[in-house]
Amino acid sequence: MVSNDEYEKIANDWYERKTAMMVATLGEEHGIVMHAMIPFEMGGGLDLYFFPNGIEGTGFVTKELSELPTEGSSNDVHDRYELVMFTKHPLELELFRKEDTAFGKTYSSFNAILNVIALYSRDAKLNPNETCEFPEDMEIIGGRCLIFDDYASHQDRDAGTFGLLAIIEVFRSEMECARTNGSGKLIERLKAAGHYPYSDMDRTPVA
Repeated sequence: MVSNDEYEKIANDWYERKTAMMVATLGEEHGIVMHAMIPFEMGGGLDLYFFPNGIEGTGFVTKELSELPTEGSSNDVHDRYELVMFTKHPLELELFRKEDTAFGKTYSSFNAILNVIALYSRDAKLNPNETCEFPEDMEIIGGRCLIFDDYASHQDRDAGTFGLLAIIEVFRSEMECARTNGSGKLIERLKAAGHYPYSDMDRTPVA
């Protein structure tokens, strides 16, 4: 059994290695973190981390699904993973409460989706190429359709395969296409149309 000091050292070392792997994929991280008032591990919300220096737009990333290299969310591809969602909108954190703006609306949506999926991932195995649909009566995200994709995978000495599981919001017709023909085919169409890996819905469906 490890002491509190040993636990903190392991967790801090893992945090640094995990962040370095994220940066290698997503570019440099923004200096501001949106901290939840009540920590996720105590039943509160996620802290959200932002990566605006890679592909066009902004990546919203979690870091609390795997707080230790040997514990946390896993699936058939990743021994440990964190979640990422992308928008083409630039990072404008001063607008995050203003849901009448494009970034404010995106922030509210992404925050709600990530918190629900993060909680779900504690008990369920969420694999790349799977789909997800929220019940219609859920606040903010009711009726939304998602697909998952293996956005990045890295090898770590303790965690094994560490990955970023991308959550991509899609239209219902696209989700039905993914369920019929496989998510890989839908992802090919999204890439060809320039919509991958984004969850912005101000676009034309590809299926």
